[in-house]
Amino acid sequence: MALRTFRERVLQTLFYEAGGLLIVAPLYSQIMGRSNAESFVLIAALSLAVMVWAPIHNVAFDIVDLRLSGRVASDRPHWLRAIHALSYESSTVVMTLPILILLGGHGFWAALAVDVSLTVAYAFYAYFFHIAYDRMRPVSG
Repeated sequence: MALRTFRERVLQTLFYEAGGLLIVAPLYSQIMGRSNAESFVLIAALSLAVMVWAPIHNVAFDIVDLRLSGRVASDRPHWLRAIHALSYESSTVVMTLPILILLGGHGFWAALAVDVSLTVAYAFYAYFFHIAYDRMRPVSG
């Protein structure tokens, strides 16, 4: 059975983060009353931090899934896709909270609230993104 290559996972991450940036930065701007430029810079910084983590998380998840089930990522059942999305988003909090405090100018509790809100939004986005991505670029054997 084949896994996605590291190169493919990097490409997947770039598409994922670009889509998230285009969706989330304008929403953050509107909700937080920040300029579009400030929002774009903050969300881009968050995206960069997450892009470092994403290929590592996804490859590790793929390897564990393959070893436990013999299944490739594009054959993953919906319940495991939900676990994948939640584990990915929850693990980013450690990296993104300091960015929200430093660049976003939020206090700890406000940054945590923003981080949790972004995490929930991105978890839903991740679930649907990965279904679409797997349909458009299935793992070839």
